[in-house]
Amino acid sequence: MIRIVFLLCVCLARVAFAQGAPAGSGFDVEALAAVQTEAIDFMVPRTLDPVTAAQLATWGLSGLTTIDPALTTVVRDANVELLQHGQRLLMDTASGSDAASWAEVAARIVAAAYAASPAMRQMGQPAVTKVLFDEMLAHIDPYSRYLPPIEALGDRDRRVGHAGIGVTFVQHGRSVAVRDVVIGSPGALAGIRPGDVIQWVNGRTALNKDREAIDAMLNGPEGTEVRMGWVSPNGTTRGATLTRVMIPPETVFPWRSGDVEIIQITGFSQTTDQHVIRVVLASLQPPRPVTGIILDLRGNRGGLLRTAVATAEVFLAPGVVVQTAGRAPETNRIWKSRGGELAKGVHMVVLVDGGTASAAEVLAAALEDRRRAVVMGSSTFGKGVVQTIDPLPDGGELFLTWSRILAPRGWPIQSLGVMPQICTSKGDDAVRRQLAALADGKWLMEAAVGRHDAARAPLTPDQIVAIREPCPAADPRKADMSVAETLVETPASYAAALLEPLENDP
Repeated sequence: MIRIVFLLCVCLARVAFAQGAPAGSGFDVEALAAVQTEAIDFMVPRTLDPVTAAQLATWGLSGLTTIDPALTTVVRDANVELLQHGQRLLMDTASGSDAASWAEVAARIVAAAYAASPAMRQMGQPAVTKVLFDEMLAHIDPYSRYLPPIEALGDRDRRVGHAGIGVTFVQHGRSVAVRDVVIGSPGALAGIRPGDVIQWVNGRTALNKDREAIDAMLNGPEGTEVRMGWVSPNGTTRGATLTRVMIPPETVFPWRSGDVEIIQITGFSQTTDQHVIRVVLASLQPPRPVTGIILDLRGNRGGLLRTAVATAEVFLAPGVVVQTAGRAPETNRIWKSRGGELAKGVHMVVLVDGGTASAAEVLAAALEDRRRAVVMGSSTFGKGVVQTIDPLPDGGELFLTWSRILAPRGWPIQSLGVMPQICTSKGDDAVRRQLAALADGKWLMEAAVGRHDAARAPLTPDQIVAIREPCPAADPRKADMSVAETLVETPASYAAALLEPLENDP
């Protein structure tokens, strides 16, 4: 009798596992199945290399072992077996080859593992979901990733911006002063300037408030109004009513050094190109228009590809800016400039380093390949892929790599990065030799840049290392800025460092 009861309990337990986590476990099988169905269905036609729903689900399930080494999964055809310490906990079968079938069987397997594993229950379902995605995406490429709901919310805020007046602050003792004002923002239009001290917001004093408190007082729903008062460094007191708008993060920070306009671009948000246009137009105005422009892209990790293309268009004649290629038809595209060329004839230098990546590399490559600027610094990071974002049912987001980026001359940015025309990562003596040679009309980096630009995918790791070796990736150097200023003001040396024109260039 006891043996019969024991066997009955075992059978009931297996039935419970097959149906998902037992009552009270807190595991939502349907939620996980919905998230994975959407993600797998999105990925199958879009990954750079072909994958199946079965492969993606199987790769995700391997994450169970990283959480609890006692758990393993074995997949044979459409059958999925869950083992704990080598003993079968559950055998389940995918009803088809589509995303939903494999997502559902994977969710049931994970639920059974969750019920049997204290380690998994300690993590909780959101963390388990992230591990499953991490394992799945690790088999695709280094950049595809899943962001859980809370992280996705913060990431969306950084990409899109927040509703406010476009002013950032710094704490000065008992008061809060303006640090930066976004170009064209409500704060800028109201006349707020760096150094102004905030006095009150909506009738409440701003004294003895910290910077975070002032931010909270000024930010709010888009389209609502906020009244505030401030005092300038010369003692002038002002007040205004401002309407909150969505403020993309500021990415353009200009300053002038003599006759050279220096524009630091820290990323590519929705408004980067428009802010660059304003800075360039202002720099060209009489009575003293600039004779040189330096774009500082060092440490710029990228951002929106379309904004990087639009920023390149500010300086280029009509022609190719970048090409993208992938399996999905919409990824095969040639991005062209229509001929903005606001600073025609003005010498340009682009500063890059090992931290320059993605969309920033697109801009640097376009200006270098199209003979519009001299790129100086070190080899860049080499992230030459485009990602698309899929909002998931749990509020998270899937960032999927779906196309490769090719520079105007046809070389792949991925892994190679941008090879500078003047390399500064091998020390001051090497820089002096290059500048002296340029003064004589000789370009010492010509052979290295030529090998780089002739490269075509696929490339082996050894080939990539050999191509990048003449100018290894490095951190930014303070001395680079002064060298760049000298270069834009030395016409003969500048001309010697430019690439030969492209055949299809105007």
